[in-house]
Amino acid sequence: MTTFHSGAASDRVTHQTDGELRIPRQSPSAPTLEFAPPHPLRNSLLASLPSRELALLWPSLEHVRLELRDVLFEAETPIRHVYFPETAVVSLVTEFREGGTIEVGTAGREGMVGLPVFLGEDRASVRAFIQIPGTALRMEADRFARLAGVPSLFHQMMLHYTLAFLTQVAQTAACNGAHLVDQRCARWLLMTHDRVEGDEMSLTHEFLAAMLGVRRAGVTLAMRSLQDAKLVSYTRGRVVITDREGLERASCECYRTVRAHSERLLGRAS
Repeated sequence: MTTFHSGAASDRVTHQTDGELRIPRQSPSAPTLEFAPPHPLRNSLLASLPSRELALLWPSLEHVRLELRDVLFEAETPIRHVYFPETAVVSLVTEFREGGTIEVGTAGREGMVGLPVFLGEDRASVRAFIQIPGTALRMEADRFARLAGVPSLFHQMMLHYTLAFLTQVAQTAACNGAHLVDQRCARWLLMTHDRVEGDEMSLTHEFLAAMLGVRRAGVTLAMRSLQDAKLVSYTRGRVVITDREGLERASCECYRTVRAHSERLLGRAS
């Protein structure tokens, strides 16, 4: 995991008090304080904040490079950092004592990782690791809890994202029990496609089988069916989405349900 410090916010904005996110009142004649981060924001949650609130968060954010299979936190261990993915995609999985895993949620540039901290807990029941390598902004968990815990647009944004993520988790549970492997594969590919740049992603049948909680042979048949329908192409661990609209038709209703809720709560930028 490579880290790059994000740099300090503008010297004109110094309204952090006791670790809380407090926005000062301005007189009607006072100029608006504008803050521009040193690089374009790729995380939709942070990008949706007004510049004054972003300026207060920015000194606490650290730019990091996350590699494939990097673990952000283990189940039932203290969460030390929360993450706002940019180009990285994160899987949250449940691991069973007798072996095997299943993905219960995923997060990318539309959201963040570390929701238990926002809800007042210091650990999660799931393991979070990098599904697609890339970059993210991270913040120390204690600092995030203080900043997100006071009334502000940041706090409101986190409430909306929490509801959107819970919708995804609930729909994933329903999907795993009700729909065919072909449909679930299509849904998973669409959700990942939404979070990456371009149409290509690294993916093995073994990894996808683990995420869906099914046998590898079932994933092989499902991917062959999608490829025969010319919806995707697959060679040597790389998948290319070749017909996005067709893949949406091949997916179950769960993808559209989660997408609609996310757009309503977070906006189409997610």
